[in-house]
Amino acid sequence: MRTGIVILPEHRWWFAEPKWRAAEEYGFHHAWTYDHLAWRTLVDGPWFGAVPTLTAAAMVTERIRLGTFVASPTFRHPVPFARELLALDDISDGRLTVGVGAGGGDGYDHLAMGQPAPAKRTERFAEFVELLDKLLSRDRTTYEGEHFSAVDARSYPGAVQRPRPPFLIAANGPKAMAVAARHGQGWVTSGTPDDDLDSWWRGVAELAARFTEVQHEHGRRVDRFLSLDSAPVYSLTSVETFRDAVGRAEELGFTDVVVHWPRHDGVFAGRESVLEEVAADVLPALG
Repeated sequence: MRTGIVILPEHRWWFAEPKWRAAEEYGFHHAWTYDHLAWRTLVDGPWFGAVPTLTAAAMVTERIRLGTFVASPTFRHPVPFARELLALDDISDGRLTVGVGAGGGDGYDHLAMGQPAPAKRTERFAEFVELLDKLLSRDRTTYEGEHFSAVDARSYPGAVQRPRPPFLIAANGPKAMAVAARHGQGWVTSGTPDDDLDSWWRGVAELAARFTEVQHEHGRRVDRFLSLDSAPVYSLTSVETFRDAVGRAEELGFTDVVVHWPRHDGVFAGRESVLEEVAADVLPALG
């Protein structure tokens, strides 16, 4: 079982930098940040861009994998985004994982762009992933889709990781799962919203079983990631809460779990002392 941690892009770098260094020192396998213009209850607070944040994180770490959790077509076009990802893959010396998802049906990202939510969100997402795949693995790409196009788009010198950085694809529905099974090196789910913890885990089990069926149809092995903090109980409430969540995820066939760095209040509120205990007492046993 591999473990990852999300560090929200809400702090000035002098305050955020020690967290990224610590994520590596604690023994996490991967570290992530959100790729939004702002996010939910934190919309009126400080917020910074994902790619610059990850670039800075790459400069102060050496081993830990870094990624977007997750980027979407809401305000990203694959052509310029691919250039940014190529630079990030180069600066991190091949430690980039590209987390992508369809984006919410509504919310601040759409509002800030002055755009309505697209009618064919999943189809648009499938094109986004397909074109991004081509751009990151080829020197030149021409593509004509219903939602995205590229004309002789150059990608020289290409990615450090060959044929491209791995994709972690967020999906709950069957169409998005098919995109994950076809293009992803990893699949990530946050489960379905539920106020009851056991019900949330039952929903996760149903999604895992559904993805198994989709994965078999495509005949590819895909790593499975679970965002633990979508549960109604924060995973770092206590060491035992974290240990129990990891065990349940492993029983359901997940290869990776992702938690969030504790915040002082609001969403993901918790104590950094619990994170430190998890790092000292639990992570070493997970490998």
